Amino acid sequence: MRTEAGAAGVRRNLWLATTTSLLALASGAADAQTQWDTTFEKVERGEWHGPRLPDGQPDIQGHWSNTIANQNNFTDPQGGIPGDPTGVAGGSAADIGREAAAPPRSARAPSRVSDPPDGQLPFRPWARAKQQELLANFFEPTRPEYIEPLARCAPAGPTKSLYWHGYEIRQFPGYVLFIFDSGSRLIHLDDKPHLPEQIKLWNADSRGYWEGNTLVVDVTNNNAKARLARTGEFTSPNVRIVEHYIFDNDGQHYTYEAVYDDPATFTRPWTVTIPARRVTLDTESSWHNSTEPATLPSGEVVQESVERVCVENNEGHGEVALPSK
Repeated sequence: MRTEAGAAGVRRNLWLATTTSLLALASGAADAQTQWDTTFEKVERGEWHGPRLPDGQPDIQGHWSNTIANQNNFTDPQGGIPGDPTGVAGGSAADIGREAAAPPRSARAPSRVSDPPDGQLPFRPWARAKQQELLANFFEPTRPEYIEPLARCAPAGPTKSLYWHGYEIRQFPGYVLFIFDSGSRLIHLDDKPHLPEQIKLWNADSRGYWEGNTLVVDVTNNNAKARLARTGEFTSPNVRIVEHYIFDNDGQHYTYEAVYDDPATFTRPWTVTIPARRVTLDTESSWHNSTEPATLPSGEVVQESVERVCVENNEGHGEVALPSK
């Protein structure tokens, strides 16, 4: 029998699973929301021939968004969350449609896991069992651990931040700054060592350098509290990530490739690949375009990242685990 707490969890998760659809309909941008790509062309590493900043960095500043899907499902990005009681595939009714009308797997975007070739994470048995437990309890959480942390305004982590709404990249001498819907991430480009091992952060600690058109980043000190998707994939706090942000020279696309090495959780290192494109602010849907106009003292109007509820830290949203009465 479903408990009152369980029913409340389902109601909150139904809200969570359909949020992007409601936002798109409210903004009149439902058509734009359907424009997820099912394939993409990988940007290759090479020389940088585009503009540079005074400190020599390739100039990649601006607003970006991933091209294939949101955070619902890690290995089947447009397949929805297994067991979703709404029957919605792809995260919102405007994305792809209900499961009955969804295209076959071969017609959906590939897994974000590009290695191993089967697109599946090489979990150790205990970790696979835990991931399946988290997934099975996503829609009716009876423990706080079953609640996806991003639903409580926690940072999304180094990788998932790249496929949850649009984001902004800013650059400063010696730094690259990512401004996300749920926080920010600073990549140091100097020779500073990583933080002491005992310090763990939601968005980890990042040290990087430019190699032609590629920003190479070594990521450590991850507290591993963030998950990779609503399907429950996770790592341990000892995970090490090596990221490659590979930008094309026309400044319109980049490919994110990251190798995860976490022997405690996985039987081998694995690779995640995420395509991204520059956002056209005046025509983009509200999902991708997380900005609003702001007027500077000079009178110039610029686009600033929206200060959403998570950035303001006013309150959580989505599910909570409630005690039975």
